[in-house]
Amino acid sequence: MLILFNKPYGVICQFSPSGDKPTLKNYLLIPDVYPAGRLDTDSEGLLLLTDDGILQARIADPRYNLSKTYWAEVEGTPTDDALKPLRQGINLGDFVTQPAIANLIEPPAILWPRHPPVRFRKEIPTNWLEISIKEGKNRQIRRMTAHIGFPTLRLIRASIGKWQLTDIASGEWRQASTGAEILRIRKTKKTLAE
Repeated sequence: MLILFNKPYGVICQFSPSGDKPTLKNYLLIPDVYPAGRLDTDSEGLLLLTDDGILQARIADPRYNLSKTYWAEVEGTPTDDALKPLRQGINLGDFVTQPAIANLIEPPAILWPRHPPVRFRKEIPTNWLEISIKEGKNRQIRRMTAHIGFPTLRLIRASIGKWQLTDIASGEWRQASTGAEILRIRKTKKTLAE
């Protein structure tokens, strides 16, 4: 089973209680599924969950080059030149990022209100970037945009591989059909186990 969940802002990517913050248990009453990767509490968007441990590892492991696409609302207006470091790879101190695909985009058509709303400053415009990476280190997108001088105000994961947020409202989920990509990933169980 593979679940596509549109994680709201402020939700912790675990089922066990954690202080007063909501967890996955507040949204998903499906037994024995676990996140395939993580999404920061202050990030929103696509989270995949599965009951298949091998599939879970296969989705989360960067060795399998599963691209993750994010929409980042940033402070300021990045030029094409400003985005070049993202496309070349950035030394963030503890690691050097792989080259990303990074482009300035119009605000995504499927945006939903965020609670609480993003803080805005009248004198600083905001813009949206679409950034695709194959890694997924802790707070990587936020660190990358801050490094080039455009701090991220809102971050939404739009897709993981071929799985997309399309038609999934914030806080809602749906089960993926057993399409070709799921079958292809499951075929690698033997390789992953070795």
